[in-house]
Amino acid sequence: MENVILVVHLILALCLIGIVLLQRSEGGGLGMGGGGDVMTGRAAATALGKMTWIFAIGFIATSITLTVLARKEAASSSVMDGVAVEEVLPADEGSPALPTGSDLLPPSTTDAPVAPPRAD
Repeated sequence: MENVILVVHLILALCLIGIVLLQRSEGGGLGMGGGGDVMTGRAAATALGKMTWIFAIGFIATSITLTVLARKEAASSSVMDGVAVEEVLPADEGSPALPTGSDLLPPSTTDAPVAPPRAD
């Protein structure tokens, strides 16, 4: 069921992208472009505009449906169910010891000269 809705969701996304790219740009952005009736501020609904709304509503509906389905599946399991806990055994006397923090530090300035001696 989830796979079918996901395929429909992807098809709606592609259709929505296509239908938006087919529309004529009126310029101005944010609905400030000209074109409709000036007195009402409402443009005439075109077929592309109606299809955009249909695809957008379908896209949002499938998004919500996929979210609800994913939440139902997540409620029955936990991420920690797949984690295996291993017992920590005491270290053997013959095994090498872990390095200390001082072994990981860069050498100090007393270990080597800062600059090579000058030949005069």
